[in-house]
Amino acid sequence: MRELSEIREKIDAIDSQIVALYEARMQLTAEVAEYKLSVGKPVLDKVREKEKLAKVKDMVQEEENRYGVGELFEQVMALSRKRQYQMMIQHGQGRDMGFSQVDKLPFTTHKVVYQGTEGAYSQLAMKAYFGEEVDSYHVETWRDAMEAIHSGKADYAVLPIENSSAGIVGENFDLLVEYDNCIVAEQTIKVEHALLGLPGSKLSDITHVYSHPQALMQSVDFLDEHKDWKRVKAKNTAVAAKKVLEDGQKNQAAIASTVTADIYGLEILKNNINYSDENSTRFIIVSGRKICLEKAEKVSLCFEVSHESGSLYHMLSHFIFNNLNMVKIESRPIKDKSFEYRFFVDMEGNLGDGAVQNALKGLKEGALYLKVLGNY
Repeated sequence: MRELSEIREKIDAIDSQIVALYEARMQLTAEVAEYKLSVGKPVLDKVREKEKLAKVKDMVQEEENRYGVGELFEQVMALSRKRQYQMMIQHGQGRDMGFSQVDKLPFTTHKVVYQGTEGAYSQLAMKAYFGEEVDSYHVETWRDAMEAIHSGKADYAVLPIENSSAGIVGENFDLLVEYDNCIVAEQTIKVEHALLGLPGSKLSDITHVYSHPQALMQSVDFLDEHKDWKRVKAKNTAVAAKKVLEDGQKNQAAIASTVTADIYGLEILKNNINYSDENSTRFIIVSGRKICLEKAEKVSLCFEVSHESGSLYHMLSHFIFNNLNMVKIESRPIKDKSFEYRFFVDMEGNLGDGAVQNALKGLKEGALYLKVLGNY
């Protein structure tokens, strides 16, 4: 049996050869890219790659190495593609995502729409971003808000996208795909739920509690102390408060903000009932125009991949290769496709950055569908 040091010396020698061969291969990759640039041929050639993988697997002498060799060459070819994408970006063949860069968002004359009614958390987020004097109106559903900016009835819409404890608002992710609107900014506000009732009512009077499903979820610890209360879903917290006021029944209460209590003249029966002191909701500011700030630092996008082994892995490798920090990934089921999913990603960067353009070019060629949702 050889000494370990001797074995390691031989491994080091082989590794040196691998490095030299890799660099030689990447040099040839550059020549391939130059040829494809000259004739306008796409980088990704799935038929060629499939044939190549089958060929190198057939070269192995030991059957147990067959899978490993296939995986190794998948990585080598992926790195080759990414290098070719880089060269194409350097030659001005970056993908135009259709966004216009501006130094500041056009707020001179604007109308903002939000879902719910007066006192909704969406309204609080809107005022936090646009100011107290904002020209605004409310609609019944999130779809109505997206339709308003799509049709030009409003310039911006404010939509909740995720809560730190209850998770994403899935419907709004789907609407971002359905409508050709884009995210231009975001606003995070702290959520402080209170239990609101009619003046003169007491906790002992309550039998029914109304609120948005996420608010009910965020207050679950408090509600579990009153298991006899019926929990009823509402379109949002302000709608729930308005219902309590209009019904005028002391056995009804709503979970909403303390601001909502002031607006509707309700009494705070219990304050700070959400189970997390750090609970916050992130809202997105959406426009019907495809614009982004010149100094934008976050890109949101979504994509679909083929339903086969390794497809998501290869897509995510574009972020790693281009040294881009992916700060969030979510999945949503694709309508009419059983157990297939659309992925939503937030990454740091600007659409004007070469690394971002390089990643998007690779993602576009490898995805069944790709859409940039905004740069903000």
